[in-house]
Amino acid sequence: MKANVGGADRMLRIVAGIVLLALVFILKSEESLWMWGFIGIVPLVTGLMKWCPLYTIIGLNSCPMNK
Repeated sequence: MKANVGGADRMLRIVAGIVLLALVFILKSEESLWMWGFIGIVPLVTGLMKWCPLYTIIGLNSCPMNK
């Protein structure tokens, strides 16, 4: 897996992932809304791994070292 997520893209993914995961605890009392917070796992993991499978499929690369 070659890194294809870099710089600002990576930081944005990590922050968005943490914010979405926080919704799990904030919206815990709501019926089904709190489960949407688990979507935050995807951007958090892709940001930490510096690799996005969707970027690979569509040919995108925001990592300056691998362009």
